[in-house]
Amino acid sequence: MRPIIPSDADALVSFHGKLSERTRYLRYFGAYPRIPQRDLERFSVVDHHDRVAFVALLGDDIIAVGRYERLGHGPSAEVAFVVDDAHQGRGVGSILLEHLAAAASESGLRRFVAEVLAENAAMVRVFRDAGYQVSRAIEEGVLHLEFDIDPTEESLAVARAREQAAEARSVYNLLHPRSVAVIGASADPTKVGYSVLSNLLGADFAGTVYPVNPEHRSVRGVRAYPSVVDIPDPVDLAVVAVPADQVESVLDGALAKGVKTLLIVTAGFGEAGPHGLHAELRLVGEARAHGMRVVGPNALGVLNTDPAVRLNATLAPRLPKRGRAGFFCQSGALGTAILADAEARGLGLSTFVSAGNRADVSGNDLLQYWETDSNTDLVLLYLESFGNPRKFARLARRLGRSKPIVAVKSGRHAVRPQLAATSAEVDESSVQALFEQAGVVRVETLAQLFDTALVFAHQPLPAGPRIGIVGNSSAIGLLAADTARAQGLRLAFDPVDVGPQAGPDDFAAAVREALNNPETDALVAVFVPPLSIPGSTYARALREAAQELDQGKPIVSTFLAAEGVPAELAVPGPDGAPGRGSIPSYPSPERAVNALAKVVRYAAWRQRPQGTLIRPDGLHVEQAEQVVRDILAGGDKNVVLEDADIVRLLGCYGIDVVPFRMVSSAEGAVEAAEELGYPVTVKAVDERLRGRPDLAGVRLDLASPDAVRRGYEDLSEVSGEQDVYVQKMAPKGISCLIGLQDDPSFGSLVSFGLSGLVSTLLGDRAYRAVPLTDVDAATLIREPKSAPLLTGYRGDEPADLAALQDMVLRVATLAEDHPEVRALTLDPVMASPEGAFVANARIVLGPPPARPDTGPRRLRPINVRF
Repeated sequence: MRPIIPSDADALVSFHGKLSERTRYLRYFGAYPRIPQRDLERFSVVDHHDRVAFVALLGDDIIAVGRYERLGHGPSAEVAFVVDDAHQGRGVGSILLEHLAAAASESGLRRFVAEVLAENAAMVRVFRDAGYQVSRAIEEGVLHLEFDIDPTEESLAVARAREQAAEARSVYNLLHPRSVAVIGASADPTKVGYSVLSNLLGADFAGTVYPVNPEHRSVRGVRAYPSVVDIPDPVDLAVVAVPADQVESVLDGALAKGVKTLLIVTAGFGEAGPHGLHAELRLVGEARAHGMRVVGPNALGVLNTDPAVRLNATLAPRLPKRGRAGFFCQSGALGTAILADAEARGLGLSTFVSAGNRADVSGNDLLQYWETDSNTDLVLLYLESFGNPRKFARLARRLGRSKPIVAVKSGRHAVRPQLAATSAEVDESSVQALFEQAGVVRVETLAQLFDTALVFAHQPLPAGPRIGIVGNSSAIGLLAADTARAQGLRLAFDPVDVGPQAGPDDFAAAVREALNNPETDALVAVFVPPLSIPGSTYARALREAAQELDQGKPIVSTFLAAEGVPAELAVPGPDGAPGRGSIPSYPSPERAVNALAKVVRYAAWRQRPQGTLIRPDGLHVEQAEQVVRDILAGGDKNVVLEDADIVRLLGCYGIDVVPFRMVSSAEGAVEAAEELGYPVTVKAVDERLRGRPDLAGVRLDLASPDAVRRGYEDLSEVSGEQDVYVQKMAPKGISCLIGLQDDPSFGSLVSFGLSGLVSTLLGDRAYRAVPLTDVDAATLIREPKSAPLLTGYRGDEPADLAALQDMVLRVATLAEDHPEVRALTLDPVMASPEGAFVANARIVLGPPPARPDTGPRRLRPINVRF
């Protein structure tokens, strides 16, 4: 979809000629068999402000047109669109309306009107289902519709639902193909095409496999075709295993055939340098123009263990056991090891996608799919980067409420050069908090990912943090207890030691007693089997005791020095793999407890209120947009805002800076003080002096002209400058800092902490990713270790936390609306019983490095590498 241009005139005539008489009648209220030259010019030549038109294209063909025209000079515009008969009912009209409304809002319009024939039920449904409040009147068989185009909660929900359905459906087509073509299929065992074809056949794929090889009539005993266009039946998925320089010609054939998804396992694209990247972007652009999704290049492949599919379109030799975990991995090189590790640990998978260079299909697409996939209860991610971090946070927060997400995020200590300039330094504890805010369980290594996944996959979620420990060694029990306390868990009782001579029945009795204890939320079984009795006997006793009671309390163990789910602790699933109720085992009690602790924290997150996304009152978004445009006009570099621009921009979001004046003489300082009203503060212009108490860059509580003069003279001497600030004194309170920064991994971050060098050195800051709910804002200002100072520590009067929370929400809303805000610091914010008062602010504007998650749905730009 793109704006119409004059050269589209011929394509527009062709599009019009393909419309049925019925469609033309409903759009133009008459036969309208051809477009007159005058109308053609009016339709194809627009000013992109008062008259706007978008075309939707499939390849080079227009399949839909939507437009609006401003009515007079007011805030209303008439909107209309028409969709090719073959593509009606597919949501194209809804997408056109969404983009037209966004374009109209940017041009200052506030309302759409439309004239629709009463019999045109499909068009009426598009307007009605868009989520806007539509008023309508009918006269002589024509409906007159009117609605405000400002986004509403309902219209945003409708757009999100449409996005979710579309992206989930495209991934469904990828993972549920009815036919697969292997382009480059080979009989040579050293070739990639041999491995892909063998693995598809070895998994007993439920659909049809078509080898494509121009040199052989058959490959591996299966009829082969010279090219994909020669295949007589439709092809849903094409796996490309030819050299990189041949992929472009393969793409042409796949487009001609109407293939839905292209899986490129070939390397030599974006990872190989600028030329490869150019070829990759060109390939994706061409595929996108024809509605085809692309996985890769440089991908390991995709698999689906559903018995109705049995798809192994990967380079991994075996289809994993069926399970309830979906796995997304960016690295093709790691994919084979990941699949082998999952099988060795007894972790079954539902689906697996290795996206390689992630030129098109990304982890966000998989999150959309897994949200509605009934075969997936757990999501596992190995991430190297985020294509759209704001969208990832939104999707993860929504999905995490129903399905756990466990993620390894690489690149903790090394940032790629292209991200280094925009990378914000955030300490590791804060990174952990950011993942947990979105419901993502962050782990450091693949081993920890599998440790945690085993608990999620096989055991229920705990009701609380109280754990019981049962074993036959006091030393091992104490080790487990120490680890539990270090992880913030509570012991329901002292570790139970049944003794080294206890038999399986004694051990099972201790397990039953611990599980029956109402103080126990989870159980850790730490056991060293005695030499006289096989350890498998104790393992079966543990499993049987757990099955017998079925208390809904998770159990982890250290048994037989096993890593995963040994047969004695497994509850077989439908295909014999370990299923729900199986008890994971770990080589050490520390690993068992650490995995359990992550599950406990996730369960606590799910139990907390979700909160509500709130837009505070009194916002002037249009004015703020104008301020940002004026400042950044004609430039592509970061700009540090002047004082007046800071006050204007913050004022648009209801954030007032305590009144101040800049002066350059003692008498000017006195005049400013009298204008502002005593008492006042005099501050050096140089931020370094204001932030260092030893340089005394601030004079507080000046209540008389003489005091102001002395303060001015002192600061002039210290700073060596004539300019100083004179500012009205804010009510006394606790000095706080509210910050905003754009991080390449997480998008915009709001930070909060107390001001001062000590808090900075200790890293006593809390972080939340935009967007923030009211619960996020409330917990953010209470999270720093020094936060008790705000709530009346040692008898002081508490600060107005509601005012601080409101200010945090306003800062977050500013960041959400204007990704051009690269950095913002409100320091100090004086938190007092009377409210929160901003005494100083700094803002940096510039081109946003992270992709926003606002406005109508857009595809990722193909001229930029994320």
